[in-house]
This record gives sequence, C-alpha cells and structure tokens, in this order.
Amino acid sequence: MNRRLFLQRLGTAGIGVAALAPALTGFAQPNSPARRVALIGSGWYGKVDLLRLIQVAPVEVVSLCDVDSKMLSEAVDIVAGRQKSGRKPRVYADYRELLKQRDFDIVLIGTPDHWHALTAIAALEAGAHVYLQKPISVDVVEARAILAAARRHKRVVQVGLQRRSTPHLVEARDTIVREGKLGKVGLVEVYCYYNMRSRENPPDIEPPEHLDWDMYCGPAPKRAYNKNIHPRRWRGYMEYGNGIVGDMCVHMLDMARWMLDLSAPRMVTSTGGILFAKDAKSNISDTQTATFDFGDVQIVWQHRTWGDPPDPKYTWGATFYGDKGTLKAGLMGYDFMPRGGAPVHKDVVMELEEYPEDKTERDLEKHVAPAVRRHMKDFLGCIDNGGRPVSDIEEGCISTIACILANMSMGLGRSLAWDNAAGTVTGDAEAASRLRRPYRAPWVHPETA
Repeated sequence: MNRRLFLQRLGTAGIGVAALAPALTGFAQPNSPARRVALIGSGWYGKVDLLRLIQVAPVEVVSLCDVDSKMLSEAVDIVAGRQKSGRKPRVYADYRELLKQRDFDIVLIGTPDHWHALTAIAALEAGAHVYLQKPISVDVVEARAILAAARRHKRVVQVGLQRRSTPHLVEARDTIVREGKLGKVGLVEVYCYYNMRSRENPPDIEPPEHLDWDMYCGPAPKRAYNKNIHPRRWRGYMEYGNGIVGDMCVHMLDMARWMLDLSAPRMVTSTGGILFAKDAKSNISDTQTATFDFGDVQIVWQHRTWGDPPDPKYTWGATFYGDKGTLKAGLMGYDFMPRGGAPVHKDVVMELEEYPEDKTERDLEKHVAPAVRRHMKDFLGCIDNGGRPVSDIEEGCISTIACILANMSMGLGRSLAWDNAAGTVTGDAEAASRLRRPYRAPWVHPETA
C-alpha cells in the first residue's frame, strides 16, 4: 500500500493522521535522551554536519579525530562554543584509538572518500550508529562491505545524500511527481556546470608539520604532498575520491532515483576525459557524460568545468521530462512547467531566523543547512524507532556504485551491465576485476561478508 492510500484509509476510519505523525516519519521525538557523539574527519563538511546535529538534538560531542592537528584544534574550539555543556571534546589523530573508547552512541564520518569504508565499518563494529558522507566508498566492494556491516550489526546508517531531505524538493516530489502531474517520465537530465577542477600546477612540497600525510593517504596510493590536495581539494584526485561524478552526480542521480522510486540501473555507459588544462596535476575528468539505464527511464548526467551553463538558474540540478510537463529541480528551488497549465515556482527557504548561528558560521552553505537538519532529525528518529532512514545505507550504496561504474565505463571505453542482486558486472571479466581497488599496506581491504 502506498503512503497516500494509507493516509486516505486512516481518514475514512476516523483516525487522526496528526496523532500518528511521529510513527509516519523518522523524526526524533521531543523526549529522546541526549546522545554521545564522535566525529571522524573534522574538516569542512564534518563540522557542517556536526553543528547541524547540535542544533536539532540534545547531544554531547565527546570526541573528535583528524590527521591534521591544526584543523582538529580549530574544530575543538568551535564545538565547545556551540554545544550546550561548553565542554571541549577529546581529540585523536587515529580513529582506531577514538573507537576503542566505546563511549559514544553516534559516529559522524566526514573524511575524504578513500577513508569512508574502513572508518564506517570500524564504527559499526564498535556499536555506533553512523552518519556517513557521500559517496560512501571509492570502490564497489567497499560499498557493499559497509552495507553488509550495517545489517550485520543492526545499526542505523544515514548517508549524506540530503537532497532527500531538502524541504522544497520533498514538496516537488510529493505534490508534482507523486501526484502524477508530470505524467510518464522517460528521461531525466542531471548535470553540474561548476568550475570544480583546478587548472593550477603548483610544485609538490613537504607536508606541513601539523599533518600526518602517511595517515592521510591511508589505504590509497601515497602521492607526494601538494597544496592542491589538502585541505579541501582532494576531490581533484582519483586516488582519494570519484571525481565530479562521485561528488556531484551522486547527489542528483540519487535525488532522481528517490523521486521516481527507482532501484539500481541495469546498464551504465560513460564517456569523457580531460579536455582542458591537461598539464594540471588534478587527474579527474573536466568533461563527462554518463547514461544510467533503468529500463523505462534513462537518467543522463553531464558535467563541464568550463563554458557557460545552458540555464544560469540551474547550474547543478535535474530536469525531469514527462509527457504532461517538465520539472527543473535544484538546491535553490524548483520550476514546474505543465503542458497547457500555469507554471509553478518555489524558492529555497533558509531558516536563518530560526537558527541565527547560520548567519555567521564560516563556509556554511546556508541554503543547504535546512536539508542537513532535516536529515539529522530523520536519522535520530530511526535510531529511536528502529526504522530505515530516508537515505539508508542501501540507497547510498546503489547511488554510489552507479557513479563508480560510470567512471569505470569511461576508463574501459564500453558499457557495463550491472547485476545489483549479485553485486557484480556481468559479461565483462576485466570490469568485474576492477570492483575492488588495491590497498596500500598495511591496510586491508574490507570484505562484503
């Protein structure tokens, strides 16, 4: 039974929907106990996630971990100034030492992508519920290993694909897509036209004293240190992430899947490469197109780090094409253009008066903060009631793997058929062999079982 029909039947039975609202959402209840929280990866988005959690729940941040002691020290002061107790969290340079304490209920992970699998699985084994940033992994086997660990340890994992919790996008899904106003949707274009790939070529240098570069690289290849990698620019290197597809496509692909109730693509095809600034150290593609084949629906991704966007209002977003209308959806709002009807426009609401600290927080994307808060509430509610969050680890696994396959397809120069149930590429032994990346010793690649 779908949710709308369920609510209708509640109404005809004389049962007040408002009275059942807590059970119909993942949101935490007002009397939920304070939870102890640890953060692994105290950089930009690690702090963004943690500070939104502090805003919506009675939590005590007990520990922070980072391989950059300068970044860690700054985070300690910020957290102490924002949490109710005013206490400074303990600090660790090695996540394994933090997890040994087992004095936490929730672990947030905001590391670069290449560290996601090992830290998430270790946190789950330590008994924590986990809020994990996207994409959940750098290779396919890692992604499936995290999912297996979450189910084995019976813990809630919310993935930071917060388009599923963006208020105006929830509205667009519920009032336009699910009400059938688009009609049959056969094509979704997802895209990003940000200048996200550095064209600089600075020399390699010795890492700063406050950074443990060997631990930073961890299981990934140990490149020479370069200021274009740390801090915050590691996404330009495939050793540490999945490029723009893994960073930006994963959000919009996941949003389209969520809006249309799609599972995993059956075929992924991608082309592209580096067409500009070929002498720069950054090794991610600056131009890429990927087609995700879901059978009756095609989702087509494009990114360019150069040139102008087709629509300046939608530089990162999705366009849904239906036989009754078109929907454009992005972070700053949505536009619905029905065939033969009046268009509908909605802008993002930023909640700056409700949460005034958003006004002055450094590097905060103010338009995204409401979505992160709603995502955190859903996460906490599912810990309370044992449910699956809106961006459950299984959904994050599907969207992440699809993006990994897109990069693999581009590298191999051919389409890849994906069997989601078996967790493998079919009919292509070479592609199947690339589902697990090599790990640098002494780190050991996680298994799926």
